[in-house]
Amino acid sequence: MSLVRWGLIPSWAKDATDSFKTINARSETVTTTPSFYEPFKSQRCLIPADGFYKWKKNGKTKQPYCFEVAEGDLFAFAGLWDKWSDPQGQAIESCTILTTTPNRLLSEIHDRMPVILRPGDYDSWLTRDTATAVRLLVPYAGQMRGYPVSTRVNHVQNDDPECAAPVELEAPPQGQLFG
Repeated sequence: MSLVRWGLIPSWAKDATDSFKTINARSETVTTTPSFYEPFKSQRCLIPADGFYKWKKNGKTKQPYCFEVAEGDLFAFAGLWDKWSDPQGQAIESCTILTTTPNRLLSEIHDRMPVILRPGDYDSWLTRDTATAVRLLVPYAGQMRGYPVSTRVNHVQNDDPECAAPVELEAPPQGQLFG
């Protein structure tokens, strides 16, 4: 296990400023995108999690939802890592999460989802050839649950269990037109 920076900085990057663009890698282009194709060959990793958030657009606002595997079980995202050195020679290890098309549960909320690996596929993801790894880049088919959460999750300073607490959404009054 290792702590790394989220937002992959390619080893060949001139500086770290472009890393914000690489927090996710699209599975469909991971073998052809310059930032990702070398790490995809030999620097695949598992990124542990017990949930993740996606936002559903509601007009001009966005409602966050928390998604979990089974009943909040620990799971792993398919990830890539790389090591970059700044001009002073200080090494920074960074990572990204691979995304794919959504499964049925997430398709109601968002058009992408992270690649969630089944425990039986962890070794194959880490050690097998790229053709095997590509076959694992599919929407998760196991049991999941999702529920709305407070907009507290929209603020980075809020990093506590309350962010993942379910909330009740207000339904618009029946019989009224909005426009």
